[in-house]
Amino acid sequence: MDLLIKNATITDPGSPHHGQQRDIFIRQGKIEAIEAEVLLKDVPVLEGEQLKASPGWLAMGVQTGDPGLEQREDLRTASEAAAAGGFTAITCQPNTDPAIHSKSEVLYVRNNTGGQLVACYPIGAISRNCAGKELTEMIDMHAAGAVAFSDGKKAVQHSGLMMRALQYVQAFDGLVINQPLERDIAGEGQMHEGYTSTTLGMKGIPAIAEEIMVQRDLHLLAYTGSRLHLANLSTAGAVEMVRQAKARGLRVTASVPVMNLAFDDSALDGFDVNFKLLPPLRSRADRDALRQGLLDGAIDAITANHAPLEEELKKVEFPYAQFGAIGLETVYAVCKTYLGDWLSDELFVEKTAINPRKILGLPLPSLEVGQPAELAVFSPAQQWVYRRENGYSRSHNSPLFDRPFTGKVLAVVNRDQSFFNRHR
Repeated sequence: MDLLIKNATITDPGSPHHGQQRDIFIRQGKIEAIEAEVLLKDVPVLEGEQLKASPGWLAMGVQTGDPGLEQREDLRTASEAAAAGGFTAITCQPNTDPAIHSKSEVLYVRNNTGGQLVACYPIGAISRNCAGKELTEMIDMHAAGAVAFSDGKKAVQHSGLMMRALQYVQAFDGLVINQPLERDIAGEGQMHEGYTSTTLGMKGIPAIAEEIMVQRDLHLLAYTGSRLHLANLSTAGAVEMVRQAKARGLRVTASVPVMNLAFDDSALDGFDVNFKLLPPLRSRADRDALRQGLLDGAIDAITANHAPLEEELKKVEFPYAQFGAIGLETVYAVCKTYLGDWLSDELFVEKTAINPRKILGLPLPSLEVGQPAELAVFSPAQQWVYRRENGYSRSHNSPLFDRPFTGKVLAVVNRDQSFFNRHR
């Protein structure tokens, strides 16, 4: 695959060309030239308004549904949605059917995605069937290619199991991921507990349901000395606890869903079931604290929190609708449209391309001559509308359809393959 990218500003702190506007020539999957001007004939050209190029982004914690729930999303459609969003790699949540809880399922993901444009890295389950009871054989899954261990969207409720998981992975310096939510406290809550839930007459999910589990996990981390990633934080208290834990030297990292950076719980005033998310959209004060945590380093990564669902699980009355929305295709657009210049492209690349790979211990691609081409090409100025009929995900549970956006991913390149976005 040959491609010439014209007049792109390189956003890659690890590259000697960082911040410079250059032509990038890719031949047979490798970067052959990065120069002020590359003149070639009979080569496909990618050009556009205010182009930028960066290392390809990595989406942490993507729900694929494959194996067993392919009607929601399979590995192919998840990969296409990821590519449309600028991602050249994803990590696959273990909440499938069967769960990714042994080396057989880990190998299933690896064998069915090897060589494709978007790399799919399986996350092994902490417990059998993600049920929170019986510890899995994590060493076997690690050897088979699992990059981390989590029960995905199901927070580990049992403190003893969580402690043993943290101890188990120390044998190979593995990573445990938990999305904190104390289910007994959350109860039947439908949204953030606050002013909006009260005015709408909805049961709320209090911030303490997240924060008490964050506190527990950090205590267990301090006791075991292991590695922990707290996924998809949503409250100011949780961010502050992580900030303090890092200051104490604990080996903890954290991520935030892009929707929680852009919106607060007032988005639910109209009972839009596609804004019914987990973690829930919280108060404006929580949203502002998440943004500050992203700036000061308390939060390391931005996630799509991609959770595809069948229409019949969403097109019901609000209390009966399941939590979750798709989001892979719109992460950059949401950031540029709703956060504006507050989140620079350089910081965005740090939180979506560089830090996720550091957290997972994966090699970081770089825009340098002679290196394999693994990059995203995007424009912070291009305007477009997210149309359902042009979507790549198999599911359509998004609250963002028909919204105008500023900031668009144009293409990704990886593994001697390219993908060009059809969204207009």
